[in-house]
Amino acid sequence: MLKQRIFTNWNLMRVVRLGLGLWLLVMSVQAKDVAMVFFSAFFVITAIGGIGCCRVNGCAAPGNNKGAQPLTEIEYEEIK
Repeated sequence: MLKQRIFTNWNLMRVVRLGLGLWLLVMSVQAKDVAMVFFSAFFVITAIGGIGCCRVNGCAAPGNNKGAQPLTEIEYEEIK
């Protein structure tokens, strides 16, 4: 499963994240900046694994299910 996830569904955004992550990783190792290493490792890991919110509808709310109840109007009562 992991092998399939790594080698399939490559798109432009995933390649850009991998390139950006590798570039930042090299720069941060040269500068000996540990915090930046972790930041760049995030980009590399999300690009290789194809995970994260940087994909199509990655952060979208799920759609309405067929069995879901329709929304009803809410009544409000004023309190004085």
